[in-house]
Amino acid sequence: MCVECVPPELVDLTPQDHEQFFRVVNGRRCNNLNHHYMMPADKEELRRFELFHRMIRFVFGNKIYVGPVEKVLSPDRDTCGERLRVLDMGTGGGLWAVDMADEFPHVDVTGVDLAPLQPRTVPSNCTFELCDLDCRCLPYPSNSYDVVHARNMHSGIHDYPHFLHELTRILRPGGVLILIEFDLRPIADGKFTSAHAQSGIPGWCALAEEIQRALTLGGVDITVPERMGELVRDLGWYDHVFQQHADIPIGFWPKDPTLLTVGQLAWMESDLLILAIRPLLLASGLSEKEVKMLTEAAQRDLYYPLVHIENRLHVVHAIKSV
Repeated sequence: MCVECVPPELVDLTPQDHEQFFRVVNGRRCNNLNHHYMMPADKEELRRFELFHRMIRFVFGNKIYVGPVEKVLSPDRDTCGERLRVLDMGTGGGLWAVDMADEFPHVDVTGVDLAPLQPRTVPSNCTFELCDLDCRCLPYPSNSYDVVHARNMHSGIHDYPHFLHELTRILRPGGVLILIEFDLRPIADGKFTSAHAQSGIPGWCALAEEIQRALTLGGVDITVPERMGELVRDLGWYDHVFQQHADIPIGFWPKDPTLLTVGQLAWMESDLLILAIRPLLLASGLSEKEVKMLTEAAQRDLYYPLVHIENRLHVVHAIKSV
């Protein structure tokens, strides 16, 4: 077990004891395992996780995964007598892990995160562990999981190619790797734009660019989402690698009923995100006044948009060579 990891039994401590796993940063509660990761770990962030999870279900056609997951997790699959296992990296509030455990009751599902935010009442085949996943050696045996899932994680990983190497190491031959990340570049009326262009959403674009600057300053590669498929192929351990993307509407402008629901959920998630990134921006050197101006300008564009705002979702699934 690498030194950054906390034994999984600590998840079962009382709420009072959980205080050792949290710290307050610029008014928001954050995790205490990795001080480089500045996104909050509190009730507001749990609400944002829930909105994103619901949105994904609509985008994926009432599913929460892509690829041949049902085939790989079939009770008839030969695993030499070992239990089928799923690992959810960066599980957050644990919603994906719980839903997978409900859908596949014969499969052991483990969710991993920096903070104990997950529910206590879960299916018997679902467990949660605490671990800093931004480490050189993940504390999981090689060839031990049939599905490995990681979404909205790249902003907390400093060496994403090595992270993918570790995910591949612990994935069983024939298993499925699923990666889901949002692009950090804003889209207006169907085109990527910037704060220097006539975008119609200057405040939204300025905030996006400051987020990119802050992450880059912290050593995070902001181009990872668009390159995930390429990075997985470069590992050389996968026979099939598929990368797709979908431009997610943000707001109430879509005419299609399903897209309208997606847009509403994305709008609410974005509204919470604007405030959630405050600790990150302040840690990057911006003043309270600068952050206040950025967030208020972004909120104006979100509340009163002059164009159609979207965000590109990148989705990769890959099947490990047998």
